[in-house]
Amino acid sequence: MEADKIIIGITHGDINGIGYEVILKTLSDPRMLETFVPVIYGSPKVAAYHRKNLDIQGLNLNIVNTIEEINLKRVNIISCVDDEIKVELGSSTEEAGKAAYDALERATADLAKGALHAIVTAPINKKNIQSASFKFPGHTEYLEQKFAGDTPALMMLVNDVMRVAVVTGHIPVDKISKELTEKLILDKLVVLNASLKKDFSIVRPRIAVLGLNPHAGDEGVIGNEEKTVIVPALKQAEKLGIVAVGPYPADGFFGSGNFNKFDAVLAMYHDQGLIPFKTVSMDTGVNFTAGLSVIRTSPDHGTAYDIAGQNIASEESFRQALYLAYDIYQSRVWNAEISANPLKIEQRSERHERGPRVE
Repeated sequence: MEADKIIIGITHGDINGIGYEVILKTLSDPRMLETFVPVIYGSPKVAAYHRKNLDIQGLNLNIVNTIEEINLKRVNIISCVDDEIKVELGSSTEEAGKAAYDALERATADLAKGALHAIVTAPINKKNIQSASFKFPGHTEYLEQKFAGDTPALMMLVNDVMRVAVVTGHIPVDKISKELTEKLILDKLVVLNASLKKDFSIVRPRIAVLGLNPHAGDEGVIGNEEKTVIVPALKQAEKLGIVAVGPYPADGFFGSGNFNKFDAVLAMYHDQGLIPFKTVSMDTGVNFTAGLSVIRTSPDHGTAYDIAGQNIASEESFRQALYLAYDIYQSRVWNAEISANPLKIEQRSERHERGPRVE
């Protein structure tokens, strides 16, 4: 394969949701091929069904069986699920869950062997994908097991306004306080700080840390986790040279626009970070899994069964996920280069300190 071609794998997700719709709409724009080589992991038969149902014109898929067979000038699709699979729009089926898993396994295998530069995952149904082989709350935890090192993976939501990461991800609310430890928060800060440098080319990141309780505990009146867990983690982060400030009360922090002063925000739990993020950018946000040896992004929405097959789903978040995967790959390449030539860092940092780039 040509050395300068960036190859991005795309897993088709749940075939009964809007995954194929946002994938096909995005890739029907011929300009996408000017930037990278798209490789869909899925079913040519299912793709053809959705393309016909959505009346998508001008998109021809190059059908192959392996990554070695792809055409660098075409949109490719690797057949990796049972051709007899049935599409049931808007329904959660065991068959769809298996198809989502099969595509994910095939794509991550190619990613692991270096045949892909990044992957973008279309939404899955977290229930129907469960099996003896997949016992994870979602993509993040699955990828963490495969590609994380000594530190945990980190869910980060990115748009052109803010970056929000979360300490605890897909866990029940009643378990959040028990899961939060000084070590976990410090580990997430280490991963976030390193990602901002390596993946977003920010030389000295500034991170805001949210409190867990209302009003960040009001000095212990409404809760003690800020004093006993979060502040000690911040002190340890400072010793490591990480600029992490807080804990901030979440409501006032976002309501005042204070997030504009930081390169990223670390929230304590899923909804604390994702509600304000999605309020700002439901159609343009991207989910990025930081802390992995590989690059994975996804749109920040789910399967959207309620609108599946109606040709009304916005593909913008998926498009931005592809752009961000490309940008992060380029940033990692650049950071590898500056390790050999540190003089390059000053010019690059001046451009990237202005904020996240999602075209």
